[in-house]
Amino acid sequence: MKLSLVVPCYNEAENVAPFQAAVISAFEGCGYDYEIVFINDGSKDATLHNLKKIHSEQKCPVKVISFSRNFGKEAGLFAGLQYASGEYISLIDADLQQRPEIVRDMVKILDEQPQYDVVAAYQDRRREGKVLSFFKKSFYSIINKLSDVTLQSDASDFRTFRRSVRDSILSLTEYHRFSKGIFAWVGYDTYFIPYTACERASGTTKWNFWKLTEYAIEGIIGYSTAPLRLATVLGTVTGIAAIFYLIWVVAEKLFRGIAVPGYATIIVLILLLGSIQLFCIGIIGEYVGRTFEQSKDRPVYIAKEVLTYEET
Repeated sequence: MKLSLVVPCYNEAENVAPFQAAVISAFEGCGYDYEIVFINDGSKDATLHNLKKIHSEQKCPVKVISFSRNFGKEAGLFAGLQYASGEYISLIDADLQQRPEIVRDMVKILDEQPQYDVVAAYQDRRREGKVLSFFKKSFYSIINKLSDVTLQSDASDFRTFRRSVRDSILSLTEYHRFSKGIFAWVGYDTYFIPYTACERASGTTKWNFWKLTEYAIEGIIGYSTAPLRLATVLGTVTGIAAIFYLIWVVAEKLFRGIAVPGYATIIVLILLLGSIQLFCIGIIGEYVGRTFEQSKDRPVYIAKEVLTYEET
């Protein structure tokens, strides 16, 4: 098998059939075998029903992995990589914002330029508000300063890579997964190409501002210990400030006879220091929580049903 297209699906009932049709059209006459690996990530609509219909028809080789519940896109990507049979593996969304024709171009680059192991796409033009764009740029700026690896700005999970890269990714079995960081961490020579996201074929995006914020926090905590050092720095700074303030108050009392500040000052200091302490405890809690989850050694996902084209 030359190519495996890994397609996570969550409530994409109206998109999976048009997606398969677009793939068949894009790869017509390509001269090599390919398969589509759909992952039903606990969808609440008719996604699984439509995937089973696609699987039964087998207009092209199709695998369907159906989760027992919603485990998230990262788990879907992980499962897809495990079941992919291709020499090349491509990660692509089912909503047709990322076109299969670009995947064919990615395969051509890997064939013609063996020095590259990954071809990754980044959006050259985004259809989003200035506020969201500002926060995304800020995220990449922050994480690249804090992390030991560098993330390409605006690069998405939309990429095609060799099987050796897949094997390296699967060797990382952490429970909390951040694919952009994982690709950066495993390394390999990457060729970046621009693309413009198309309109969704149907439905609405599953990502909102808060989910993107959680995803950003996951990336920062997963690939940097700088927040822990921040807690130490804050504790040191406030401690030094407290010592200087103590000296100042004592000096004023002894040499100038000024009364020690009273109730209002004490309350403000208690609230300030208490907030800093809770903030630092929260940072530590995020790391401890992830360590706790990882120590359980639970699987990244549970597959309720697996359909392969060999079974048809």
